[in-house]
Amino acid sequence: MKQSILKGLTLLTLAATLALTACGNSGGNNGESNAANSGGKADPNAPVKLKIMWQGPDTRHQAMLKTQEVYTKLNPSVTFSPEYMAWDDYWKKLPTLAASHSLPDVLHMDGAYIQEFATRGTLEDLSDIDLTGVIDDKTLENLKIDGKLYGIPISRNAQGIAFNKEALAAAGIELPKKDWTWDEYFDFARNARAKLPEGVYPIGDSTTWDHYLYYQMSYGKGPIIQEDGKKFNLDKELFMKFYGIYAEFREKKIVPPADMGSAFKDNDPQADPMASGKVMTRGATVGSVGALTQLMPGKVGIVNMPVGPEGGGWAQPTIFLSVSTDAKHKDAAKAFIKWFVTEKEAGQTYGMNFGIPIYDDIYAALEPNLEEKDKLGKELYDVAKDKAMPFSPAAAGWTEWIDNYKKTMDAVMFGQKSLEDAYNEITKSGNAIAEKQSSK
Repeated sequence: MKQSILKGLTLLTLAATLALTACGNSGGNNGESNAANSGGKADPNAPVKLKIMWQGPDTRHQAMLKTQEVYTKLNPSVTFSPEYMAWDDYWKKLPTLAASHSLPDVLHMDGAYIQEFATRGTLEDLSDIDLTGVIDDKTLENLKIDGKLYGIPISRNAQGIAFNKEALAAAGIELPKKDWTWDEYFDFARNARAKLPEGVYPIGDSTTWDHYLYYQMSYGKGPIIQEDGKKFNLDKELFMKFYGIYAEFREKKIVPPADMGSAFKDNDPQADPMASGKVMTRGATVGSVGALTQLMPGKVGIVNMPVGPEGGGWAQPTIFLSVSTDAKHKDAAKAFIKWFVTEKEAGQTYGMNFGIPIYDDIYAALEPNLEEKDKLGKELYDVAKDKAMPFSPAAAGWTEWIDNYKKTMDAVMFGQKSLEDAYNEITKSGNAIAEKQSSK
């Protein structure tokens, strides 16, 4: 799956640049005098311009801009300096901003990276924001890092698989069903290959760590990265079996050729594997399936991730709003985040662009007027939650390993490296990082 909430990005500099922020980062305000930050009494009418930054498709960008307009109408002294970009660009830029102590006041965080940024001292503890009756205590406790809450969850999310129901039905292929097993998933791919036209593929190739991660977890072998990054756990038997199947699929042209697969880009009208008509299935989340539906209206079906004895995939909050330790207006930033999460007027403005709103009252207000794309997101969450396993992001210090995992498996996909060599390289580097983390 080329992109998911745990997508392995080319962030070779993340750990190094974030490490720089740990030196000399006192959580100050970059020299700007601000009574709220210095412990004095702030003037509630003093003009404040909040820098805010997020990522996503254009529909999310427009919704966020409108939400800020609404907030400024309600709070005329607060205006915004927004910056937004695509997923890849966002996560490449954020480490550089962190290293130069120039992160915005409010920023979007993702479950895949929040621990990395939090443990480097770049995010504020938001435990003092009162969310009583809005988000249950158990959910908040599960999201804490070392007892602190570094991001306020704004939506419920889940992982699943989207498929082209129109094209599959036209080819006489049985559609995927809820709680299908991994064996059924692979058999679906084999059977569909015989009925699809040349140059059209039932599933995509797999080279990212998260796709294999949940395969391993579903068979009861646990996460790959454990004990806050101090233990490495890659099951060789399952690893060889999983990627051995994909090797078979490459040989039999059940998955796209390597050059085609490496060029795919989710939610791009021409380069998306499904929207381009090249692949019949792809990974999806509650937040991303809506964008895909807009590219393929009426054609997208969803199903949960394949399951093993322990379940399959995940379903929990993964999208957060955080306040940086570089923030010049921390109190104002916290006030905006609380409003964003708790007020119906905010939720009705940004809608389902971040997934299913975390506050049930906001979703209930939206539900009567949901569009097809939004209903599909809720359907994905509902179908995923029954068998969902815990969300398992990488610990701090493992970003480079994730990137190298993909590079190594890409080499296998292109026939440049054997599977045995790939396992040995991935394991060697993983054990080295775990040993280093344990010695800290």
